[in-house]
Amino acid sequence: QFLEKRLASNDQVLTQLICDETDRIVGLVNRMEMLGGERPIPMGAVNIHEVLNQARRLAGAGFAGHVAFREEYDPSLPSVWGNRDQLVQVFLNLVKNAAEACPEHGGNIVLVTQFVPGLRLGDRFSGPRPRLALTVRIQDHGAGIPAKELPRLFQRFYRVGDEMTRAVPGTGLGLFLAREIIQRHGGEIRATSRGRGFGATFTIRLGRIAAPPISGTYEARRA
Repeated sequence: QFLEKRLASNDQVLTQLICDETDRIVGLVNRMEMLGGERPIPMGAVNIHEVLNQARRLAGAGFAGHVAFREEYDPSLPSVWGNRDQLVQVFLNLVKNAAEACPEHGGNIVLVTQFVPGLRLGDRFSGPRPRLALTVRIQDHGAGIPAKELPRLFQRFYRVGDEMTRAVPGTGLGLFLAREIIQRHGGEIRATSRGRGFGATFTIRLGRIAAPPISGTYEARRA
């Protein structure tokens, strides 16, 4: 905030990004006990495109500065039912993995959102009925993930690596936490890879919000 007062307007965008991200991380840390307890997560209507754009901006200002992003968004998508800060963390983790898999020059990441009519989340969600779902995909064109590693990808402390390369630096918690958060949202996450040189794709399905009534007040509710 002190820096923001002394910088030109163009640079103030970055200081605002730092402040917003600091506030988000503080809130996230204060709620980390939810991973080991049963306290409910504050939920509400979340614009998934705003979440993806925040993750892209944060990544582009730091670890993904060498990557080109492409958005293929369905502008008609409704909101999802979730916690914004935790969803930002999920997609930031996934974009970080994708950026690390991309080459130093010419790498690209594609962010895709879509609604498939009739697609519903499974019975794991403890609601009155399976929910209509929308899909988010994070696609990279990096080295891909060896098939033998896919089953262990979301395990705690597991880091991607094979006999040809060293393990990717990190704690091995990013994908584990992503899966935990998505499952606590009643959603699903999976990874696929077309092999070395063709990249990997992470697919997330989240429950959409039912359309609001034509008149009267609207209270966010799950479809």
